[in-house]
Amino acid sequence: MRLLIVEDEKQLCRNIAKYMKIEGYTSDCCFSGGDAMDYIEAADYDAVILDIMLPEVNGLDILKEMRAKGRTTPVLLLTAKNTVEDKVAGLDGGADDYLTKPFSLEELAARVRVMIRRGGVDRDDHILKVGPLSLNTKSKMANRDGREIVLTAKEYAILEYLMHNKGMILSREKIEEHIWNYDYEGSSNIVDVYIRTLRRKIDADYDEKLIQTVKGMGYVIK
Repeated sequence: MRLLIVEDEKQLCRNIAKYMKIEGYTSDCCFSGGDAMDYIEAADYDAVILDIMLPEVNGLDILKEMRAKGRTTPVLLLTAKNTVEDKVAGLDGGADDYLTKPFSLEELAARVRVMIRRGGVDRDDHILKVGPLSLNTKSKMANRDGREIVLTAKEYAILEYLMHNKGMILSREKIEEHIWNYDYEGSSNIVDVYIRTLRRKIDADYDEKLIQTVKGMGYVIK
């Protein structure tokens, strides 16, 4: 299960992502309303946790654009305003649920579970595929052309992130933020090290290279 969390309070966003990971979800954090639609259009999320008060574009406008484009992804709104008018505006705008700040992470997780269940998301869809490569998100095993590939926890996490975003260039900053949940400082080569080990395991014995470097931008799998 994959979530998008759109919340400009970075620490709150990371805390939500960390808790939802314990609950079995993979989460992407987006800190700006202006970037939210790029995330939404680039990947298939099972649910979106969307703050209303965001820089650049507010959550209600993002929700309106999503629904106008025919996206039916379940959306839970986060709001600091506990007024009936705000709640009605969100629900009328196409939100599936709302939660007023401050809130407990336990309640948030419960509401997300119910929201996804109502939306009829297929909970058995646990195989990611990119060409001849498949990744089982339950067993954490990769397979290429019938050959099993054993991964460490961090190798798995990076490969899963790449495959969830197949065809999309991911910067070192995005990868490090997603996997390690801290701000990228620009001096670490930890992502490059893990990419090299993944390439040895996945691409070394094949002419077709799936994990590619886009100079000056990051990495992509396709």
